[in-house]
Amino acid sequence: MPLPRVLQHLRLPIIGAPLFIISNPRLVVEQCKAGIVGAMPALNARPAEQLDEWLAEITETLAAYDRANPDQPAAPFAINQIVHKSNDRLEHDMQVCAKYKVPIIISSLGARTDINDAVHGWGGVVLHDIINNFFARKAIEKGADGLIAVAAGAGGHAGVKSPFALVQEIREWFDGPLALSGAIATGGAVLAAQAMGADFAYIGSAFIATDEARASEAYKQAIVECNSDDIVYSSLFTGVHGNYLKPSIRAAGLDPDNLPESDPSKMNFGGDAKKAWKDIWGCGQGIGAVHGVGPAAEMVARLRAEYTAARERLALRG
Repeated sequence: MPLPRVLQHLRLPIIGAPLFIISNPRLVVEQCKAGIVGAMPALNARPAEQLDEWLAEITETLAAYDRANPDQPAAPFAINQIVHKSNDRLEHDMQVCAKYKVPIIISSLGARTDINDAVHGWGGVVLHDIINNFFARKAIEKGADGLIAVAAGAGGHAGVKSPFALVQEIREWFDGPLALSGAIATGGAVLAAQAMGADFAYIGSAFIATDEARASEAYKQAIVECNSDDIVYSSLFTGVHGNYLKPSIRAAGLDPDNLPESDPSKMNFGGDAKKAWKDIWGCGQGIGAVHGVGPAAEMVARLRAEYTAARERLALRG
């Protein structure tokens, strides 16, 4: 199956993962200008009315960039929608997305036919993130155009499946758009994701350590200084299992090696969850490749150089 037109002309096969609290218009715009899909959660705009302002800023800035650079236009952007009953803003935020005809919607924590139909109604594409093959099938049955396979090692809400197993199982029945998430922070890992059968790499944690990211300097430095040994997998903070930085858990007075489990029925992505995520830093296992804080454009340039070098190495060995 050919990729949707909106995803066919990226300069690098990467989707920047929407980072709760951290992603903002500045980061999204710089990712798109660098040739990868930039994304942010709708819930990052608070109060809800700010989402209209942010989408106006993104669309107007990218349109101006495209006029100035007709031979190398910006990549499309995406907005993440939490499709869970705790998200009481979903209807409002979808109406704002419809107003701006957001090209890509990334849906999470619930697949809904009405949401997919609404996006298709304005000409958008829906990518749904999943942690296993069962949920992948459900998402496609309900009308999602593509999938984001969130494998072991991904930041934030992550699954436990090996990326090899997850992509393999999905590709046995689905030939549509597929992105892979899970400890991807180098150009070589991007190429590896494609070799496994994914169309795109889905990268989040590495972009926390960028100038544009709305994260504290302590958070950014932790990304630089820590590695996979400093990541803990827990459901305590939102009711859904995810990966977090141990130093932030210790700073909150908790023992990262002895965390209690949370009640899944108490999942919450409102104000309380925002406070928890602000104090407890989500992060994936790929951060050992991040060695400094700098502009997002420089990070994409590094990924592009590594990706090109990895392809050349394989060609020489072939």
